[in-house]
Amino acid sequence: MWEKARVIFTIPELRKKILLTLGLLAIYRVGYHITLPMVDQTKLGPQGAGQGGFADLINQVSVFSASALKEATIFGLGIMPYISASIIFQLLGSVWKPIEELKKEGEAGMKKINEYTRYLTVVLCFVQSWFYVRSYLLANDAQMVAEAFKNAEGTLSFGWQFVAVMIMTCGAIFLMWLGEQIDEYGIGNGISLLIMASILARMPRALIDLIGAAEFRLGAFQGGAMGVETLVVLAILFVGVVFGVVFITLGQRRIPTQSAKHVRGRRVFGGQKQYLPLRINQAGVMPIIFASSLLMFPGMFFALLSRVGSPGFQRFATSMQQIFQPGPSLLYNLMYVGLIYFFCYFWTAITFNPKEMADNLKEHGTFIPGYRPGRRTAEYLEAVMERITYVGAGFLAAVAIIPTLISTSMGVSWTVASFYGGTSLLIAVSVAFDLVQKIDSHLVMRNYKGLLEG
Repeated sequence: MWEKARVIFTIPELRKKILLTLGLLAIYRVGYHITLPMVDQTKLGPQGAGQGGFADLINQVSVFSASALKEATIFGLGIMPYISASIIFQLLGSVWKPIEELKKEGEAGMKKINEYTRYLTVVLCFVQSWFYVRSYLLANDAQMVAEAFKNAEGTLSFGWQFVAVMIMTCGAIFLMWLGEQIDEYGIGNGISLLIMASILARMPRALIDLIGAAEFRLGAFQGGAMGVETLVVLAILFVGVVFGVVFITLGQRRIPTQSAKHVRGRRVFGGQKQYLPLRINQAGVMPIIFASSLLMFPGMFFALLSRVGSPGFQRFATSMQQIFQPGPSLLYNLMYVGLIYFFCYFWTAITFNPKEMADNLKEHGTFIPGYRPGRRTAEYLEAVMERITYVGAGFLAAVAIIPTLISTSMGVSWTVASFYGGTSLLIAVSVAFDLVQKIDSHLVMRNYKGLLEG
């Protein structure tokens, strides 16, 4: 492995790309800790998971958007607006004819869509940053605002609110530009690497919390503490979960295809047997993101209702709020799993078009043995995708609830348990494999062995 690492840095072009990528990620991590000038950092209390309401939504969003909403920094929004804009245009590409036509134009059409995505990102930055400033930064009678920036009423004036919105908007746009620079001049997918850097940066704190809460003696778990046997079980579980995530992430259903033979002069072309790979986890991490985010809103709604009405109504709203909090609630986990299945099929239906794929096979003179080109091929591909999506959704559901099970059954903090599944682990594994494949392409092109080759 050390020899392969040495080979990587002996290739000038690859070395330059890696160092540039690391430098841009370092810039992101520096800005990640620079707070807004009008915020009193000493009054920003910790916002851990399970606190309910808007804090839970912030924690959930921060995981998959490379943001620092809890600390109110200049990069507080992360790349959340850009991700939202990209998802919007991806959905519009399936239901709105003009965007669908642009997608068919190839590279020129994609450049136009990317331009529209940037414009929408700016609009979303203004909306989301203003909502954040009003709902979180000015909460609790503006206690988090520094005294030097308060007006006569003791709150942040409209002018400084606008300045905070502009700073967070510029920070989000800068991160979008940073990701595009990594795409063009660095190595790997820039946006994904920013998210991965944010996730991995949480790992040292999680390890410190785990070691600090452990008692290095046998039998400590029976007394309610975390002993050596608990650490061993956690290590084995982590390896097993990572193995399962890698296995399913790379898992494919290979459908045999064959190209038609045609003769040109005295030479025969075509007739080769190939495979059409269909990913088991076609939807990626999007179903977990959608399901977990959607389940946050009922908790916020009942939290608001628990403050109004009669005492009986408030008790009912409080009990409903507890049901919609992440944890051991059976109803919450059942709804979580159901939404993951729903969004798996929903996202697969948007991103996978069996009719278009069947038409492409037909145009290239390729067919699936036993099925006529055209409609019959499309029906077969759709039936196969429905079956493997069921398996992929079951895998995502299992990975999504593993952190909750570990946190409640073994008494581990949510910071540690989140690395055993859910959005964080899926994103980290997917981005790591994409990065390894990009590096392997440079190595193989120069007749070196890839990183994963023996």
